[in-house]
Amino acid sequence: MSRRTWVWLGLFALLPLALLLGLSVGAVPLGLTQVLAGLAERAPVVYEIRLPRVLGAALVGAALGLSGAAYQGLFKNPLADPYLMGTASGAAFGVALALSLEGDLSPAYAHWIGAGGGFFVPTFAFLGALFAVTLAVVLAGGVGRTRDLILAGVVVGSVLTGLTTYLMLRDADRVRAVFAYTLGNLAFVGWPEVARLALYLALSLPVLWGMARVLNAVQLGEGVARTLGLPLDLLKFVLIATATLATAGAVAEAGIIGFVGLVVPHALRRMGGGDYRYLLPASALGGAALLVLADTLARVLVRPAELPVGVVTTLLGGPFFLYLLWRMRA
Repeated sequence: MSRRTWVWLGLFALLPLALLLGLSVGAVPLGLTQVLAGLAERAPVVYEIRLPRVLGAALVGAALGLSGAAYQGLFKNPLADPYLMGTASGAAFGVALALSLEGDLSPAYAHWIGAGGGFFVPTFAFLGALFAVTLAVVLAGGVGRTRDLILAGVVVGSVLTGLTTYLMLRDADRVRAVFAYTLGNLAFVGWPEVARLALYLALSLPVLWGMARVLNAVQLGEGVARTLGLPLDLLKFVLIATATLATAGAVAEAGIIGFVGLVVPHALRRMGGGDYRYLLPASALGGAALLVLADTLARVLVRPAELPVGVVTTLLGGPFFLYLLWRMRA
């Protein structure tokens, strides 16, 4: 069998094993038969607590892996990640702004707009991420100037980070809440969050996968892609908008989780080749498996406490990122 076939078999085997491991590990360890019985009987510890968490981790990882592969293909840069366009900074700013508004609202108005519920802060995070990317595109003068687009994303991210810091310093409790969000956390993911994450992925995966041939053409150079008759500026806009939707949905529900969208597509490209017809869905599967395993590890490293999953992915992805830099320099 070809190397790509082995990669696919490995991914299809790894994800179910990661899900079962995530369901088994916790404050009360469960065996395989107990997990299956808990699922069949809808036992609270399995069905209401662990199952939504591991499914949420899989959906967030899939969204980050998918969007990371799309950004790396669009910018032809193996170090591009889903937060390149200022998405993470925009989401963090949205969270800080939501917490600021929530603390200053009157009780009656706060109840009317849903503050304190499960939608208020994630909605602001989602809108903040979209605002950052939109602003970066406007400042760059459109999606046709790739280098200007990256620089605009860096500038927008820096400005929003400064504004987030200002909002955080106004209140010590707000500092802790936003800081926890920037580390990523899946502990509070329930069935409503899983449903929203599934919607984000269902909207973005078919579109990005359908544009795999466009990404393949871009790898040959934008001049070649234009000679093939591709409306490249329009297609770039659709790619950026769709990848941003997946990323913004992930960070809105789970916080900022680094390195998944950078490490997974790059590793799978080296193992299975750079054809985006296969790399995009493979990155979604690989991102899902990696984040489920990372979240499982976060629950056991400092038991009975938990590490934020973003800390674990940083500890795993940071050395890999340094290795990439060393290889590129060499």
